[in-house]
Amino acid sequence: MEVSETLAVTPEGVTEGEMIDQSKRGAIRTLWEMGKSRKAIARELSLDIKTVRKWVKLVWRPQQRRRGRVLDGYAGFLRARAPEVGFNAVVLTRELQGQGYPGTYASVVKYVAPWRKEWRGEPEPTVRFETGPGEQSQVDWGSTVLYLGEERVRIHIFTMVLGYSRRIFARAYESEGLEALLDAHEKAFAHFGGRTEAILYDNPRTIVTRKNEETGEVVWNRTFADRMDFYGVKVRLCRYYRAQTKGKVESGVKYVKGNGLAGRRFTDLEELNAYLLNWCVRVADARVHGTTHEVPSERFERAEVLIPVDLRPVPPRERYETRIVPSDAYVSVDTNRYPVPFEWVGREVSVHILATQVVIGSDGCPESPVRHPRLEGRHQVLRHTGTIRAIQQRGRRSLGPPRLDPVCLMELGEVLPRPLSAYEELAVEVAR
Repeated sequence: MEVSETLAVTPEGVTEGEMIDQSKRGAIRTLWEMGKSRKAIARELSLDIKTVRKWVKLVWRPQQRRRGRVLDGYAGFLRARAPEVGFNAVVLTRELQGQGYPGTYASVVKYVAPWRKEWRGEPEPTVRFETGPGEQSQVDWGSTVLYLGEERVRIHIFTMVLGYSRRIFARAYESEGLEALLDAHEKAFAHFGGRTEAILYDNPRTIVTRKNEETGEVVWNRTFADRMDFYGVKVRLCRYYRAQTKGKVESGVKYVKGNGLAGRRFTDLEELNAYLLNWCVRVADARVHGTTHEVPSERFERAEVLIPVDLRPVPPRERYETRIVPSDAYVSVDTNRYPVPFEWVGREVSVHILATQVVIGSDGCPESPVRHPRLEGRHQVLRHTGTIRAIQQRGRRSLGPPRLDPVCLMELGEVLPRPLSAYEELAVEVAR
């Protein structure tokens, strides 16, 4: 059956108004001049017949595809909504799709990009802050994913950079917990042969539990503060949302991940840390630094002055925590439970956890503090061995029967109080 010329002979996946290059236009013209029909040319070149009709008449010129501006129909919504969600294109795409938008996330990103740039304005200038020899070092964590053996794992990299010489120390851990933080400081000081007068940090919970930017009040993690007091270090904190204040170590973290660990794999964490230590000395400290234009190790030897760390052994691992005493008067520490007086039930107590001892105290109590040997293992209960702990009975005052029950009042009415003389008169009347 002959196909009517009014029907589009369009191969699957080809859209009307498709773009063609100069060679294809030449092929159309050549076949047309050979006497072939438009339908035959469309079939042979896998083109829409409308395209063939167009290009047998026109001279070829470079074309630009007109992108469908589907998002123009949502421009009013995007203008109002984008600043509210911080120009998060993921959120905007999800909300647009709820309104019937058929496009993609990438299109939304491109569409709102000019508004985002306008909204953010010019970048805030940052003044580079340089410190003298031995004055300050900076500390930060970074994380990356790599292979340890056959397993792909996320590791966390502690990085310390000396502010003056730009020497760097990096060590990998399984987490960014307090134990890792303290161990990393000990190894960094040993690596550099001392410490700087002050160290600049961000505001992680392992260092500061609460900070008021306006008043300057800081509530430190007591264990971390005690360890830094032991070393004699002055702890400095960045302002919130001003991480660029510690730009030296921010750049250092990127350098470790992008140069030291790029494309690497290791058998285990021990091999990784041996490699990092060697890389810090032979690569990072031996290259010409882009800011100082000096080799960090040479600048260190020439002018850096560090404060020797006391050769006393580091104090046993200890920390401070708080607990609310439960009704059974047993305080849980590292899944183990320790007894305290029953009078402390419901109170907040401080728990000082030492290497071999647990000290539990409550302000204003004569029995405070209570000391217990620290239990080994997990989920154990230390039985009370002292004098019998008396349970203070807390009786409840009886309020009598309910007087305001609406059902009772409706059915029986409220009983009003009466003087005794009324009952005496009633008794006399009954006796008659």
